[in-house]
Amino acid sequence: MSTTPAIAIRRAETEEAPRIRELVRAAYAKYVGRIGREPAPMTADYRALVGEGRVWVGLIDASIVGLVVLDEHAESLELDNIAVSPSLQGQGVGRQLLAFVEQRGRALGKGTVTLYTHELMTENIALYTRIGYVEVGRREVDRFKRVFFEKTLRDTP
Repeated sequence: MSTTPAIAIRRAETEEAPRIRELVRAAYAKYVGRIGREPAPMTADYRALVGEGRVWVGLIDASIVGLVVLDEHAESLELDNIAVSPSLQGQGVGRQLLAFVEQRGRALGKGTVTLYTHELMTENIALYTRIGYVEVGRREVDRFKRVFFEKTLRDTP
């Protein structure tokens, strides 16, 4: 495994929506055959999400290499989507993005970060469990069999 440099993270800009959509489609393409259809992130309206200020991008040398889509709730910050460029998956970019989400949750005064993944995205389930997320339920939403997780945030990183 090569060493991935630290990524810079900032809110996405409107003109980046096409690149964001392209990155998400590439990142999730491997799951289409596994779950039998395109995962929800592949069909999202990224221009609208960026316009709502919900998308944050991770950059290396000014190139978008990953992103998160966040939803703020009263007590929690929901990670609606995380995507990493396929060429960098497994090299720490996703972990840096997850650390950012937790830091952002703390900064917003949230008690937890919540997220979900498809039950057939087993590598995601294993990762979330390894880094302290706890499974809190499973249910079908929009014909997707989802596994829900949450992580309690502490005042210290």
